[in-house]
Amino acid sequence: MAKYMIQATYTAEGTKGLLAEGGTKRREAAVKAIKAAGGKVEAFYFSFGKSDAIVIVDLPDNASAAAASLSINTSGVVTTSTTVLMTPAEIDEAAKKSVTYRGPGQ
Repeated sequence: MAKYMIQATYTAEGTKGLLAEGGTKRREAAVKAIKAAGGKVEAFYFSFGKSDAIVIVDLPDNASAAAASLSINTSGVVTTSTTVLMTPAEIDEAAKKSVTYRGPGQ
C-alpha cells in the first residue's frame, strides 16, 4: 500500500456541518470513504492554519487516492489536497536512479 497525506479545508457550509455533527463523526466519514477506496486511515487530526484537517492514509495506488479525492471534493463542502508520502528507503532507491535533465537556458 502507498501512503498519502490528505489536507482538508472546509467551506463555510462544511464548517457548519462539522459544528452540528462533531469531529468524531467527520473522522468516521473519512474512515468510511477511505475504506471504500480500498484503504485505511492511519491518523486523523484537526489543525489550525491553512488546513482544517490532516489525514494520513494507506491506499492501494494513485488511482484509489484519486477516486477518494474526487468523491470527497464532489461533496462541495470540503476541498482536499493529496500528497504522496515516501519512506527513506524509497528515496534511497530514487537517488540511485540516473535521470538526465537540462534546465532552461543551460
